[in-house]
Amino acid sequence: MQFADIQEAREFLAAHPEVRSLELMLIDANGVPRGKLLHRDELLAIYENGRPLPSSILALTIQGEDVEDSGLVWEVADADCWTYPLPGSLTLQPWRATPTGQLQVSMHPQKGLPASPADPRHVLVRAIDRLKADGYHPVMAVELEFYLLDKQRDAHGRPQPALQMNGVRPQAPQVYGVLELEQQQAFLDDLYAACAVQGLPVRTAISEYAPGQLELTLEHRFDALQAVDEGVRYKRLVKGVANKHGLQACFMAKPFGDQAGSGLHLHVSLADAAGNNLYASDDPQGTPLLRHSIGGMMASLLDSLAIFCPNANSFRRFQANSYAPLAKSWGVNNRTVSFRVPGGPANSRHIEHRICGADANPYLAAAALLAGIHQGIREQIDPGPAIVGNGYEQAKEFLPTDWLTALQALERSSWAREALGEEFLKVFLAIKWREYRQFMAEVGEQDWRWYLSHA
Repeated sequence: MQFADIQEAREFLAAHPEVRSLELMLIDANGVPRGKLLHRDELLAIYENGRPLPSSILALTIQGEDVEDSGLVWEVADADCWTYPLPGSLTLQPWRATPTGQLQVSMHPQKGLPASPADPRHVLVRAIDRLKADGYHPVMAVELEFYLLDKQRDAHGRPQPALQMNGVRPQAPQVYGVLELEQQQAFLDDLYAACAVQGLPVRTAISEYAPGQLELTLEHRFDALQAVDEGVRYKRLVKGVANKHGLQACFMAKPFGDQAGSGLHLHVSLADAAGNNLYASDDPQGTPLLRHSIGGMMASLLDSLAIFCPNANSFRRFQANSYAPLAKSWGVNNRTVSFRVPGGPANSRHIEHRICGADANPYLAAAALLAGIHQGIREQIDPGPAIVGNGYEQAKEFLPTDWLTALQALERSSWAREALGEEFLKVFLAIKWREYRQFMAEVGEQDWRWYLSHA
């Protein structure tokens, strides 16, 4: 675990005398940024001595409530745990009305105890280090789909796509529509500008398969940890820029039942220490190493599904003919499968992991993905033949489509305990079981509409 040098802070303060406050953020188990707003005079001390945060900050539900069963609340007296800055994370938040900085921290492995094993970033570092120890350097890229929504609900109290610049609210999918991108030019201009300020490698913008749904791609990185760090910061940035425009960026997996869901697509390959792609092959199906990697991801898929799909809403995305996967399947240049090998030149050969909803924590999703790859390589797992054609029609082993089954599979999994860490898994499961019980206990509009008059 590497932390930032104090010289980074000195140079930032000298270059930005206008900045009076800084957002300090730590990413929790749900991928939610938690932290504090600090005065600039506090910055150097954080680099020198770290910053304490309560142990319970890594034991919160998505609603921000303590989970006592995690062991990180009363059992440890909600102890202070020391966090330290991550290199390259000190930057500006250009969407703020007043000049504000941003700093991402992570728990110190020793000084951050007892909370440090629950830090999602540590789980990813563990998975990367294990692969590197065997000579494999994971290369990754992050793609996140999201909806751009109006902050005002419709006449029925439901969320609705944001108005375009022409004052029209989009109604049709218009996938890949260039006019739709032009109609969001003000938002996209600010988003690209903010990414440039923060050094985030954002590239292509796409109008996705629903009104108001967008995707911007991030460039792949030889350092997988850097790629996921950038994905996490990009998500924070998108929400901030949207808020500046009076909009809401929504990363729910399935915000609308009759529209496409939003995914987190993780692109991965393995390289040697010199950066040579070990999946590279003139064969579109890649090398044996690539196929073993897919085999491992398939073998560990059920055990890790609650990581890839961590919420009740996550499972609403799994619908046939929706561009969301439904089964343990792989194929070449095929968007109907879970693990896609995109077309392209031999040296670009890689795997696109299409399981995750956009609501997944990128650190945890990447960690589970890489741990699955490692298993496949060690055990030389054969993924079976690639799907050719419509993967929805040819599916044989379907994914569970409910939260309970996924949580039970994760809880039973000896693979997950070894791959992700026993202490982390205890905290994560405590959080998710608390959320599951709360979600299932809530009575709402759907219950009344279905049962109030006829049960």
